[in-house]
Amino acid sequence: MAKKGRKKKSSIVSKLISIVLIVAAIAILTGVLEKIYQMFTLQQQAKVVEAELEALRDENASLTSTKEKLEDPDYVQTYARGEYMFSKGDEKVFYLPGD
Repeated sequence: MAKKGRKKKSSIVSKLISIVLIVAAIAILTGVLEKIYQMFTLQQQAKVVEAELEALRDENASLTSTKEKLEDPDYVQTYARGEYMFSKGDEKVFYLPGD
């Protein structure tokens, strides 16, 4: 009879250990899945930030180019005459019909 009691007690203990291990495995798996999701989200954010960075680099290059052009007096004169209809000395500006 003592053997049956031990077997029953041993069976209950093994079931409890199994339940504890299953709960621990679920907790670990949940943590791992959460970290995987965070990694995926951060990768997506990194792609967006890299695209923004590239756009800002392009804009910076364009602005640097414009700045260098505006330091040239001949370019400034040509630009002002073309965009704002400035004239030299006794020149007259005529507006031609556009498309």
